Amino acid sequence: MSNLNSLTTRKKNSAVRLTRSSKLFKTIINAIQEKKGEHIVSLDLRKIDEAVSDFFIICQANSNTQIKAIADFVEYEVKEKCSEAAYKHEGRQAQQWILIDFVNVVVHIMLPEPRKFYQIEEMWSDAPSMEHND
Repeated sequence: MSNLNSLTTRKKNSAVRLTRSSKLFKTIINAIQEKKGEHIVSLDLRKIDEAVSDFFIICQANSNTQIKAIADFVEYEVKEKCSEAAYKHEGRQAQQWILIDFVNVVVHIMLPEPRKFYQIEEMWSDAPSMEHND
Protein backbone atom coordinates (compact mmCIF):
# COMPACT_ATOMS: atom_id res chain seq x y z
CA MET A 1 0.00 0.00 0.00
CA SER A 2 2.88 2.39 0.65
CA ASN A 3 3.89 2.12 -3.03
CA LEU A 4 0.44 3.34 -4.05
CA ASN A 5 0.70 6.26 -1.64
CA SER A 6 4.00 7.34 -3.14
CA LEU A 7 2.45 7.32 -6.61
CA THR A 8 -0.35 9.62 -5.56
CA THR A 9 1.97 12.04 -3.73
CA ARG A 10 4.51 12.26 -6.56
CA LYS A 11 3.72 15.23 -8.73
CA LYS A 12 5.41 16.49 -11.84
CA ASN A 13 6.94 19.88 -11.12
CA SER A 14 5.09 21.91 -13.72
CA ALA A 15 6.71 25.15 -12.54
CA VAL A 16 9.98 23.88 -14.03
CA ARG A 17 9.50 23.15 -17.73
CA LEU A 18 12.35 21.03 -18.91
CA THR A 19 13.70 20.99 -22.44
CA ARG A 20 16.31 18.85 -24.14
CA SER A 21 18.76 21.71 -23.62
CA SER A 22 18.15 21.81 -19.84
CA LYS A 23 21.15 21.13 -17.63
CA LEU A 24 19.50 18.09 -15.99
CA PHE A 25 18.65 16.53 -19.35
CA LYS A 26 22.13 17.11 -20.81
CA THR A 27 23.84 15.83 -17.66
CA ILE A 28 21.88 12.55 -17.80
CA ILE A 29 22.60 12.02 -21.51
CA ASN A 30 26.32 12.78 -21.06
CA ALA A 31 26.59 10.44 -18.06
CA ILE A 32 24.99 7.60 -20.03
CA GLN A 33 27.28 8.22 -22.99
CA GLU A 34 30.38 8.33 -20.78
CA LYS A 35 29.56 4.85 -19.42
CA LYS A 36 28.95 3.59 -22.97
CA GLY A 37 25.18 3.23 -22.76
CA GLU A 38 23.76 2.24 -26.15
CA HIS A 39 20.64 3.04 -28.18
CA ILE A 40 19.89 6.16 -26.12
CA VAL A 41 16.45 7.58 -26.88
CA SER A 42 14.52 10.40 -25.24
CA LEU A 43 10.74 10.65 -25.38
CA ASP A 44 9.20 14.11 -25.03
CA LEU A 45 6.08 13.58 -22.89
CA ARG A 46 5.31 17.24 -22.18
CA LYS A 47 2.19 17.32 -24.36
CA ILE A 48 0.76 14.07 -22.99
CA ASP A 49 -1.56 14.82 -20.06
CA GLU A 50 -1.33 11.32 -18.56
CA ALA A 51 2.48 11.35 -18.47
CA VAL A 52 4.15 11.36 -15.07
CA SER A 53 7.19 13.30 -16.27
CA ASP A 54 8.35 15.64 -19.02
CA PHE A 55 10.82 13.15 -20.50
CA PHE A 56 11.74 9.49 -20.49
CA ILE A 57 15.35 8.71 -21.31
CA ILE A 58 15.87 5.07 -22.28
CA CYS A 59 19.17 3.34 -22.87
CA GLN A 60 20.57 -0.13 -23.14
CA ALA A 61 23.51 -1.84 -21.44
CA ASN A 62 25.13 -5.17 -22.24
CA SER A 63 25.53 -6.53 -18.70
CA ASN A 64 24.22 -6.19 -15.15
CA THR A 65 27.55 -4.60 -14.21
CA GLN A 66 27.18 -1.96 -16.91
CA ILE A 67 23.57 -1.24 -15.89
CA LYS A 68 24.71 -0.59 -12.32
CA ALA A 69 27.66 1.52 -13.49
CA ILE A 70 25.42 3.70 -15.68
CA ALA A 71 22.80 4.12 -12.95
CA ASP A 72 25.39 4.98 -10.30
CA PHE A 73 27.11 7.46 -12.60
CA VAL A 74 23.88 9.15 -13.66
CA GLU A 75 22.90 9.69 -10.03
CA TYR A 76 26.42 10.87 -9.11
CA GLU A 77 26.67 13.33 -12.01
CA VAL A 78 23.20 14.78 -11.45
CA LYS A 79 23.99 15.27 -7.76
CA GLU A 80 27.37 16.88 -8.53
CA LYS A 81 26.38 19.06 -11.48
CA CYS A 82 22.72 19.82 -10.81
CA SER A 83 22.51 19.46 -7.01
CA GLU A 84 19.55 17.11 -7.43
CA ALA A 85 19.01 13.72 -5.87
CA ALA A 86 16.77 11.09 -7.43
CA TYR A 87 13.24 11.07 -6.07
CA LYS A 88 13.27 7.27 -6.29
CA HIS A 89 14.99 4.40 -8.05
CA GLU A 90 13.89 0.82 -8.69
CA GLY A 91 15.47 -2.39 -9.94
CA ARG A 92 18.87 -2.25 -8.27
CA GLN A 93 18.57 -5.82 -6.95
CA ALA A 94 17.73 -7.61 -10.20
CA GLN A 95 19.79 -5.21 -12.33
CA GLN A 96 17.96 -6.03 -15.55
CA TRP A 97 16.11 -2.72 -15.69
CA ILE A 98 17.00 0.15 -13.38
CA LEU A 99 14.63 3.10 -13.29
CA ILE A 100 15.79 6.43 -11.85
CA ASP A 101 13.06 8.98 -11.19
CA PHE A 102 14.11 12.64 -11.15
CA VAL A 103 10.40 13.65 -11.23
CA ASN A 104 10.54 15.64 -14.49
CA VAL A 105 12.84 13.07 -16.12
CA VAL A 106 12.63 9.30 -15.68
CA VAL A 107 15.67 7.30 -16.78
CA HIS A 108 15.30 3.67 -17.88
CA ILE A 109 18.52 1.62 -18.12
CA MET A 110 17.78 -1.81 -19.53
CA LEU A 111 19.31 -5.03 -20.78
CA PRO A 112 18.40 -5.77 -24.44
CA GLU A 113 15.84 -8.51 -23.65
CA PRO A 114 13.65 -6.50 -21.23
CA ARG A 115 13.87 -3.48 -23.52
CA LYS A 116 12.66 -5.53 -26.46
CA PHE A 117 9.91 -7.16 -24.36
CA TYR A 118 8.49 -4.00 -22.71
CA GLN A 119 8.83 -1.72 -25.76
CA ILE A 120 8.56 1.55 -23.86
CA GLU A 121 9.08 3.54 -27.05
CA GLU A 122 6.07 1.77 -28.60
CA MET A 123 3.88 2.30 -25.52
CA TRP A 124 4.57 6.04 -25.76
CA SER A 125 4.66 6.18 -29.57
CA ASP A 126 2.64 9.42 -29.63
CA ALA A 127 5.58 11.17 -27.90
CA PRO A 128 8.23 12.72 -30.14
CA SER A 129 11.46 10.76 -29.82
CA MET A 130 15.10 11.61 -30.41
CA GLU A 131 18.20 9.42 -30.58
CA HIS A 132 21.28 10.48 -28.62
CA ASN A 133 24.01 8.19 -29.86
CA ASP A 134 27.55 9.46 -30.40
